[in-house]
Amino acid sequence: MLGKVFSYGFLAFVPISIAAELLHWNPSVVFVTSALAILPLASWLSTATEEVAVVLGPNLGGLLNATFGNMTELIIAIAALRSGFVQVVKASLTGSIIGNLLLVMGLSMFLGGLRFKEQEFEPRIARVNASIMSLAVIAVLLPTALNLSAPNISERLVQNLSVAVAMVLIIVYACTLLFSMKTHSYLYDVGMAEQEEEGEHGGNVGLWVLILLLATVAVAIESELLVGTLEEATANLGLTKLFTGVILIPIIGNAAEHTTAIAVAIKNKMELSVSVAVGSSMQIALFVAPFVVILGWLIGQPMDLNFNLFELLAVAVSVLIANSISSDGKSNWLEGLLLLATYMILGFSFYFQPMS
Repeated sequence: MLGKVFSYGFLAFVPISIAAELLHWNPSVVFVTSALAILPLASWLSTATEEVAVVLGPNLGGLLNATFGNMTELIIAIAALRSGFVQVVKASLTGSIIGNLLLVMGLSMFLGGLRFKEQEFEPRIARVNASIMSLAVIAVLLPTALNLSAPNISERLVQNLSVAVAMVLIIVYACTLLFSMKTHSYLYDVGMAEQEEEGEHGGNVGLWVLILLLATVAVAIESELLVGTLEEATANLGLTKLFTGVILIPIIGNAAEHTTAIAVAIKNKMELSVSVAVGSSMQIALFVAPFVVILGWLIGQPMDLNFNLFELLAVAVSVLIANSISSDGKSNWLEGLLLLATYMILGFSFYFQPMS
């Protein structure tokens, strides 16, 4: 029911947000309506990607999902980067990772655990994911540590290091796709089967391709409206750009995935739920963040992997507790509550942390 509200009801905010921009309404109105417009567009983008992926088959379909899985976040990040909001881009990347690991997986485990005493998922995949997310923390830690240990280091040098690290991460991402879709695909068979069961997967593939393209364009337009009013709107609403980037923007961009992961967990399909939550975090860390770093380098924006210490700590804490809870391949409502509590504590901390 909630998915249908996102998919259909909230589409009304698309023309409303555009009208608000053309009629020069208050920036806060444009910001809020464009944010609400992105919710159904992200849902349609996700659904269209899944439908086309099923037709293409497991290999090409898996590649399409891996590429378009976080397209909404990527588009918003590119729009913010083009407007010079580098710190907001970094905050949104941080927020996407901690949001998926703590909020989405926490809600999934908590609500699923209320219905089922204990839920299970593949522990071997959990251990592999833990290693990959630990690598992501290391990748952010080193440029940040270099900047802190050498205060007079040039911005260009930090960016060059970040670009080099970003290229390594993209190679690792390609290897994870090879691992999951080819050499060790048997580990992911249960999750893939559950994903196919969840979708209806019917209809004209040409229509779904058209929807995919239209949704991508519409998300790009709404992202420009969102970012264009970000500075004034956050000031009017009494929010810092840091809190908006870490908490609000990731929730907007990930709403469709959040709904899916929670819904399948309630149906006792925790394998798929964990795959959606952790897989999205991995894609942000290994593909979206490196891609944005390289794009910033190409267009002359000072985007790098030098995050502020508070953001780095938040990511490290999120990865640590998520890895600890998921390592045994089992979950219950209390473990979900622990993840949610961690997210709330970090959320309050970001709310009271001013943007540097």
